[in-house]
Amino acid sequence: MDLLILGGTRFLGRHLVDAALERGHRVTLFNRGESNPGLFREVEELRGERGGDLSALRGRSWDAAIDTSGYLPREVRASAELLAGSVGHYTFVSSISVYADFGRTGIDEEAPILEPPDPEPEKLDWELYGELKVGCERAAEAAMPGRTLVVRPGMIVGPHDYTNRFPYWRRRVAEGGEVLAPGNPERQVQLIDARDLAGWMLKMAEEGRTGAYNATGPEHRLTMRGMLEEIRDATGSDIRFVWASEEFLLDAGVKPWEEMPFWITGEMAGILAVDVGRAVGAGLAFRPMAATVRDLPGPEEERETVEIGAGISRGREEELLRAWRGSSL
Repeated sequence: MDLLILGGTRFLGRHLVDAALERGHRVTLFNRGESNPGLFREVEELRGERGGDLSALRGRSWDAAIDTSGYLPREVRASAELLAGSVGHYTFVSSISVYADFGRTGIDEEAPILEPPDPEPEKLDWELYGELKVGCERAAEAAMPGRTLVVRPGMIVGPHDYTNRFPYWRRRVAEGGEVLAPGNPERQVQLIDARDLAGWMLKMAEEGRTGAYNATGPEHRLTMRGMLEEIRDATGSDIRFVWASEEFLLDAGVKPWEEMPFWITGEMAGILAVDVGRAVGAGLAFRPMAATVRDLPGPEEERETVEIGAGISRGREEELLRAWRGSSL
């Protein structure tokens, strides 16, 4: 298969390229050349701008395209319309953030979604991330009706992750001692290894599958306790978890998600508990979490690659642990 990837040199995109080459596909990348230029010497790289110069895409054809870098509807519209006569199948990487109500669990692909912002901001506004992704989905489908696959990932983890969310817990658990753990240990969480997601997306493109799919995991119900214990077992740590209540953490000013990754409260709690039955039915499978934990980079390499910070310092954690003990007396 001749495959065009819009993006392709960061995190999920890198794994898509690796998987495509392993499966014998011919890969072309289209991007600005700013992130990891020359990373894949065996693939063709076209240079351009999603929001400007798309000329490198003209006069070419591919069997399929995978869009990993679309955040603004007008940019997705421009590239999808240009490619409509040049590719047979279009995969757009969206997000589960498109759903309108995360106050409940088990949201499936038929649940209400947000409305795109009007007017659309000139630049990506992270406060409107979900709304903008909805606009991108609609732009892709309008340009290629009946030929578009919409993938809605949740929390993606694994090698080349440039956030500090899952790596924070791996690193902190590996350090040992007492670890502050947030809220209800039986609360559901979800995540997916980028390599599992990439392989499944390629399979779906090869089969010409269309429609929207929630793409996170695992297939069974994973709890916060279960995730942390699997990390403990994979690292061989002698860690002891100290579970502090949500009320205590919120009163102490701890920020959900930012300072305690995978801890979500209130009206957003359902974002880590969506229904993935449709994707699992279409072949999405998950490697053991221990494999993901083992394959993450070491602390030095991790510090060099993290761009989105998360987690708390050891000093702040120790303060909170002392305060929690005092409140429990």
